[in-house]
Amino acid sequence: MTETQERQTIADAPAGERRNRGISSVEALAAVLVLLVIFRGRLSGLVSGERLQTWTTVFVSVLVQAVPFLVFGVLLSAVIAVFVPRSFWAKALPRHPALAVPAASVAGVVLPGCECGAVPIAGSLIRRGVTPAAALAFLLAAPAINPIVLTATAVAFPGNPEMVVARGLASLVVAVLMGWLWLRLGKTDWIRLPHRPDLDGSRGRAFWAACRHDVVHAGGFLVLGAAAAATINVIVPEAWLQTLASHPALSVLALAVLAVLLSICSEADAFVAASLSQFSLTSRLVFLVVGPMVDLKLISMQAGVFGRGFALRFAPATFAVAVLAAVVAGVVLL
Repeated sequence: MTETQERQTIADAPAGERRNRGISSVEALAAVLVLLVIFRGRLSGLVSGERLQTWTTVFVSVLVQAVPFLVFGVLLSAVIAVFVPRSFWAKALPRHPALAVPAASVAGVVLPGCECGAVPIAGSLIRRGVTPAAALAFLLAAPAINPIVLTATAVAFPGNPEMVVARGLASLVVAVLMGWLWLRLGKTDWIRLPHRPDLDGSRGRAFWAACRHDVVHAGGFLVLGAAAAATINVIVPEAWLQTLASHPALSVLALAVLAVLLSICSEADAFVAASLSQFSLTSRLVFLVVGPMVDLKLISMQAGVFGRGFALRFAPATFAVAVLAAVVAGVVLL
C-alpha cells in the first residue's frame, strides 16, 4: 500500500467502527449532566466539604485554562480542513517523511497554543494529506516549544535561564524521535479518524460544521480528562511528594507521573514546577517536558480524535521517550 493510499485509509475510516467500541464522550458527558440535575438537591449539601471544594476548583481551573486554546485549535483545524488546499502541504513540507518530521516539529515554534488545540489541528493535518508522523511530531512540539510557553518558563525560573534551553531542546528532541519512531513502527490502522461527510458541502457550511464537530467531540473528552485530574488531586496526599523528593530516581518518576495526573496547561505548568522547590531542577524539567505531551486530558482527547488503540500505544511510548530526553537534558545542561 502506498503512502497516499494509507492516508486515504486513515481519513476514510468509518465512524461506526469507533461507535461500536463503547459509549462516546458526548454520551458519557450527557449522562453525567442528567445525573447532576436529578441529584442536585443532595449534591448541593456536599459542596461545602473541603475535599469537594478542592475537586471543583481543580476541575474548573483545568477547563478555564484549556478551553480558550481548544477553541483556537478547533478554529484553526477547521480552516486547515476547509480552506487550505492539499497542494499547500506538499509544498510546505519536505516530500521525504523522515525530513518532514523535524520540519513539522520546528513549525510548532510559531503556534502559540497548548496541547488541547494541537490535537484537533494534528487530526486536520492528517486529513489534508500530511504524513501522520509529521502531524504527530507537530502535535507534541507545538505545546512545548512555542514562544509563550518558553517565556513563561523564563519568568517562572528567573535564576535558572538554562531551564528554558533545556525544556525547548528536550521537547523538540522528543517530538522528532516520536515522529521517526512512528515512521519505523507505526501502523495505519492504529489511527481511526472519523469520517467527515460534513466537509463535503459549501466552504462556509463545512467550516461551521467542522467547528461544531470538533468542539463537541474533543470537548467531551476534555471534560472527562479534567474530572480525572481533579479526582487525582484530591486523592494523592501531599506528604507523599515530600518523601519522594529525597530520592533522585524516585523524584524524577514521581514528577513525571504527577505531570500526567495534574493535566496542567503548558502555559501555566512552569509556575507549578517552580513551586515544587523540594525537587531537583532535573526532576522539575521532567515535569515540564512530560506534561504538554502526556496527561490525562490529552490522552482522553487523543482517544477521541485518533482512536483508543492509538492513544494506548502512543501515550506510553511518548512518556518513556520524554522522561529519558528530559533526564539527559537535565544532566547535560542543568
